[in-house]
Amino acid sequence: MHPPGGRIFETSAWLVEHCVGPMGLGALIVKPRRHVTHVAELSDDEADELGPLLKRASKIAGDLVGAEQVYNCLWSHAGGRPVHLHYVVQPVTDDQMTRHGSHGPLLQVAMFVNDEPPPADVVERIADRARALFREPPTAP
Repeated sequence: MHPPGGRIFETSAWLVEHCVGPMGLGALIVKPRRHVTHVAELSDDEADELGPLLKRASKIAGDLVGAEQVYNCLWSHAGGRPVHLHYVVQPVTDDQMTRHGSHGPLLQVAMFVNDEPPPADVVERIADRARALFREPPTAP
């Protein structure tokens, strides 16, 4: 299954795509190229790339939608078993928190309960914007 917007960015060890499902517009998935189910299984090279990539993806995700905060969550379960690491980089807006009456993990639960994924054409446009931002050199803190 190809996510709307396709591949947004990649490094030698990691892939970035727009999140499929109801996590909101601009939510990105950062996942390792190879099959990994536990952080402790990451190679040194994968681990070295991860921090800077999560930082950059968080900045870009937040800029895409004017987020109040950007959540970074490790998800790896399917059917109660570890399947594959996925970092969800989720920009959260004031509007989302107000609409769902929640924040943090309860906001994510509410978003799944409401099950309102963004339209594919809108995701395609935001993925194009994200690709353009990833092409720019990273900014210093």
